Amino acid sequence: MNGSDILTLITIFVLSAFVGFEVISKVPSILHTPLMSGTNAIHGVVLVGSMIVLGTASGGLEITLGFVAVVLATINVVGGFVVTDRMLEMFKGRQPAVTKGDDEAPK
Repeated sequence: MNGSDILTLITIFVLSAFVGFEVISKVPSILHTPLMSGTNAIHGVVLVGSMIVLGTASGGLEITLGFVAVVLATINVVGGFVVTDRMLEMFKGRQPAVTKGDDEAPK
């Protein structure tokens, strides 16, 4: 890989990070739960891709980077589901607390 290839990859990374931040910051809060579900699906694809890359790795550096990619993608998927679950819990109705003796009929 020469210097111009690395510069191209860095430019793509910086531009995609900027565009991603701008897109996410413009999303209204009511749409965050559906957006998290969509990103969980994308992160699942990233996880599968990182496992494929790890499976084809041959050198020590490639295996290490592939393993780190699998770990980070897994953390991302699990964290996304945890956040989505918490957000969905906010929309459920609150149940009154049941205390001892409430279920007994008066005599």
